[in-house]
Amino acid sequence: MKKLLVAIGAASLLLSGCANGLTPTGIGLVTDVQGPITATGETGVSKTGTACATSILGLVNQGDASINTAQRNGGISTISTVDYHTSGFYPFYGKTCVIVRGD
Repeated sequence: MKKLLVAIGAASLLLSGCANGLTPTGIGLVTDVQGPITATGETGVSKTGTACATSILGLVNQGDASINTAQRNGGISTISTVDYHTSGFYPFYGKTCVIVRGD
């Protein structure tokens, strides 16, 4: 019994920093959700830009999912909305993208 408790504790510790990202529902085994970050009073939406970051086992984390990068990638000068899309297979892989829409 003691070995089982130690194994559960070790697994919990090891998985606590694994691949996760923004989500309104919490991280599940398989995640594919979208949600809002912010909106402005601007109504024009003719361009879309995205910027993404990924995580592998919580050990290799890379990318630039910033609003500025998504805005630049879409050639957007005036932002209307900013959303995110998080997908992954917990705890192995996660990806979060920021989606900027505007003119």
